[in-house]
Amino acid sequence: MTSSLRVAFAGTPAFAADALAALVAAGHTVPLVLTQPDRPAGRGMKLTPCAVKKLALAHGLAVDQPERLRDEAQRARLAASRPDVLVVAAYGLILPPEVLALPRLGCLNIHASLLPRWRGAAPIQRAIEAGDRETGITIMRMDAGLDTGPMLLRRATPIADDDTAASLHDKLARLGASAIVDTLARLADGDLSAEPQPAAGATYARKISRAEAEIDWLRPAAELARTLRAFDPFPGASSQIRGTAIKLWAARPTAEQGRPGAILRADEAGVVVACGEGALCVTELQRPGSRRLPAAPFLRGFAFAAGDRFAPPIAAGA
Repeated sequence: MTSSLRVAFAGTPAFAADALAALVAAGHTVPLVLTQPDRPAGRGMKLTPCAVKKLALAHGLAVDQPERLRDEAQRARLAASRPDVLVVAAYGLILPPEVLALPRLGCLNIHASLLPRWRGAAPIQRAIEAGDRETGITIMRMDAGLDTGPMLLRRATPIADDDTAASLHDKLARLGASAIVDTLARLADGDLSAEPQPAAGATYARKISRAEAEIDWLRPAAELARTLRAFDPFPGASSQIRGTAIKLWAARPTAEQGRPGAILRADEAGVVVACGEGALCVTELQRPGSRRLPAAPFLRGFAFAAGDRFAPPIAAGA
């Protein structure tokens, strides 16, 4: 890097913490870190700082946690920090026009997809769920739209057949941290121009809801296998059997056939459940109050028999 910038930072979870750590390591001055207010967490529901706040305090950085950035008082500390640029990563608050216009080099967002595909809140999960073979990081200059700003840098990475939302998150967090450091170096040198996003290929990655977790066995097995990976670790795909909600964490599609939801066989190799097309061999399961287990130890505590059937989703069975 040829020169240091005053880089204010806005982010909240672990994905953003990787980027903040990289900015500090690259020698940029970070005059202020914006992050979400502490939230209750854990069994005791104690107020708990997020990953970004913990990292910022460990580096002795100033932290501000406004509920909103809508009025001048809420933006006062950011304005006083006089940043050259504001880097945003999974912050969770909408930036009003007054914030977008504040830094002289603008506001840059680290987005976990190859824009314009998967704009929105859950690009990692939706890419896996859709069966995409590739995703990546886009560094874009923020505007008033939802992930619609011009692009400064894009870096691609393959999605492996066994990638879950958790594993792909970690890959993209590292890629995003590297990409933002490179972007700022080139930006400081005046060696970077923004490219408008193409109109073609835009898709929206809606937020993941708990309501989506219940498995619809009428769907093809290949789709359900991707859904399990996309919903690992949150919210976790689940299905009811004998009045118990079982979480299904890992599976592979097979060519077997049967009545959707019916268990075709259950042994140490997995629990095979018929789907609308093919079947799903589930290899990792979890019952309430227990931990995730491979099929063999799970079945020792919760036995299935051929002919048992998982229930359809409540909405589908209503």
